Amino acid sequence: MDKSSIIEILKQFEAQQGLEWDGPTPLYHKLYSLLKEQIVDGTISYGAQLPTEHELGEAFGLSRITVKRAMDELASEKLVERRRGRGTTVTYKYKPKPVKAPLTGMLESIETMGRHTIAKVIHIADRVPPADVRDDLGLTEGETACRLVRVRLTEDEKLPFAYYVSWTLTNSDTFSEKALQKHTRIELLKKQGTVLSRIDQFISAEAAPADIAKELNLKEFSPLLVVSRRSYDANGKLVDIMQGSYNPAIFQYQMSMEIND
Repeated sequence: MDKSSIIEILKQFEAQQGLEWDGPTPLYHKLYSLLKEQIVDGTISYGAQLPTEHELGEAFGLSRITVKRAMDELASEKLVERRRGRGTTVTYKYKPKPVKAPLTGMLESIETMGRHTIAKVIHIADRVPPADVRDDLGLTEGETACRLVRVRLTEDEKLPFAYYVSWTLTNSDTFSEKALQKHTRIELLKKQGTVLSRIDQFISAEAAPADIAKELNLKEFSPLLVVSRRSYDANGKLVDIMQGSYNPAIFQYQMSMEIND
């Protein structure tokens, strides 16, 4: 991100917020707040070189002393680093915060999708997980978990849209192919006494490897939406790790959030 782009971003935000440079608030504090907001939310990213005091002063009609004080404030909060002859560099690393939502709504959405799609079991067996999965699930060397590989198809046109691989602290009898035709995995876990209290979900993207592309009727390296889900029981123990790969032409992930005044 170059300096002209940063000034353009600041100008756009200034216009959106209707920022006025007159009024009781000191000018340096207004510029400081304008810069800080863009740095903290990641718009101006780590390592970016900020415009010079002269460039910012010209852009916003401020004196060099005013700009210097604003930059000094940012430096005092460890958001930027100032070096003579090298300018001002953003040192704050933006980290996205997880969105928290009621688990009930998430489970209802998962169960609804399960009831209105068709599950095709590719593989189910008790297997020794890979080392990273074994460690996450708290298993000792040689202990097994249920490995389940499935494909989900649309209810009407029978189009494959999702490919799932999961490891669960249960035996393969819990997720028999017959049971999965009538119930979701969450319902089957509930029947055996495992009540989920928390689900951590991560969304990313990847190119489809050959095996997944084949099951989803896609070309190899086609884009996939990937949802990784880690589910915990009432005691806070991780009991299930699942990764779902979705054909984005058929499946879209939507989240609606209400704004409360």
